[in-house]
Amino acid sequence: MTAVYVEVTATRGSAPRDAGTAMKVTSDSIDGTIGGGALEHQAIAHARRLLAEGRYEDNQTLPLGPGLGQCCGGAVSLRYTAAPRPLDNPTPLPLDATGHSDVPLWLWGAGHVGRAVVAACPTNAFAITWIDSAADRFPKDVPLHVTATPTADMPRLAAHAPQNAHHLIFTYSHDIDLALCAALLKRGAESVGLIGSDTKKSRFSRRLRDMGLDPSGIICPIGDKSLGKLPAQIAHGALISLIARTQTKVSA
Repeated sequence: MTAVYVEVTATRGSAPRDAGTAMKVTSDSIDGTIGGGALEHQAIAHARRLLAEGRYEDNQTLPLGPGLGQCCGGAVSLRYTAAPRPLDNPTPLPLDATGHSDVPLWLWGAGHVGRAVVAACPTNAFAITWIDSAADRFPKDVPLHVTATPTADMPRLAAHAPQNAHHLIFTYSHDIDLALCAALLKRGAESVGLIGSDTKKSRFSRRLRDMGLDPSGIICPIGDKSLGKLPAQIAHGALISLIARTQTKVSA
């Protein structure tokens, strides 16, 4: 089958994937991912235009900004080629997450990891509420099963979240992350997952204890270190764990 390979050759500033990442695009299929939501969508469309025109080679540098629905800036250089490139496919999620569409999952942050979680999560696994500080931080196309909720004060909203909700926190600010953890510990939650390192976990735990709160229930880092640190890898690890936890509870 005729295909164009799209490879990230260089990045500047913040970018969803590193140089060397590639995906394979045909007229009706995609294998692999270069990440970035709208970035990937535009790259796929360009690859298919090349295929339709009988061309297989090109180069692009795409700024990651409002034009692509990205919020973090930076730029990505892409090479389009017929020469096969190694693909880095994320670990597949279990697809048997049936019967859980009423389980609330609140996602805090519409950056790379938030977008990766939304993209990777089976549509029937959770009732997703996706929160960030402004409407323009979300991608242009939010899936129908996801409720995008812009709010200027995320911790204040967290104080009113349903107590049976699961939460994954990955905002653009450590201060907001900490305030969300505090609000959710006070409010009560089914689970709270926080992106970060062991160092971040230690510092947050100390500060939360200083507030008179017990941080032992916060899961940090989220994901599975063995899968890697890229957004899609963090998302897959976090969701595999979360889906397994909800299925175990339902079957108990």
